[in-house]
Amino acid sequence: MGTCLVFKLPHVLKPIPGFSLRSVAKVRFMLVKMGRNLKLVEELMRLPNKVLILIHLYSMNIIVWNSRGVLKPNFQKHVGELTRIHDPAVFMVMETRLGGERAKGIIDRLPFDGAIHTKTIGYSGGLWVLWNSDKVEVTQIANTEQEIHVSIKVRGSKFSWILSAVYASPRLEERTIFWNNLATVAKSHNLPWVIAGDFNEPLNSNDKFGGRENSITRSLLFKECLDKCNMIDLGFLGLRFTWTNRREVDALIQERID
Repeated sequence: MGTCLVFKLPHVLKPIPGFSLRSVAKVRFMLVKMGRNLKLVEELMRLPNKVLILIHLYSMNIIVWNSRGVLKPNFQKHVGELTRIHDPAVFMVMETRLGGERAKGIIDRLPFDGAIHTKTIGYSGGLWVLWNSDKVEVTQIANTEQEIHVSIKVRGSKFSWILSAVYASPRLEERTIFWNNLATVAKSHNLPWVIAGDFNEPLNSNDKFGGRENSITRSLLFKECLDKCNMIDLGFLGLRFTWTNRREVDALIQERID
């Protein structure tokens, strides 16, 4: 059914003004320990107020799923199971391979009352951002075939942040346009910013195993985009690679591109 990632930590985070990287790292470490364990509340309460606000963002579950097609027979059942287990405020689906009214027809049967979806990129691509309005208030900012940008306000608080759901085109020319779009979005706000999705490009040589060597030129374009946006990669928990060609060992290729 494709790659599914459940983020209690955003994939990439633009630091909030006033937060040091050390504070972000400390929150990340504590949340890895905490999970849903409320016994650590006393320890958390000793943190500065700014860090507690950051935890409010981090504690929200966001599911990001590269479905590789939403017309698969078990797609709707799988969405229901993931929602029941993880109780996400936001659910992102990549590579839906379906747009228009047919996409809306499936979305209407899913356990969410808010949705934005894009057109596909030929026979690939397609992005959905789904949410529960009792948890978050979502305002659309802009979208293209490769990206959806929204403002998210957490219910019961004054805290707002930007979420960008992305599925970068496998074609370099279109992906370069996407990098430029992200740089433009970066100039338009000064809010906390999360980017999550499929970038279709390893960031460095360690993010690829097997096959041809990683293109240094393309990786540098990706890194340059992240630098322009003042983004940091918060790493991952679990398996390193998010995509595989599922071949035998002698022809196996694995990449971390989500």
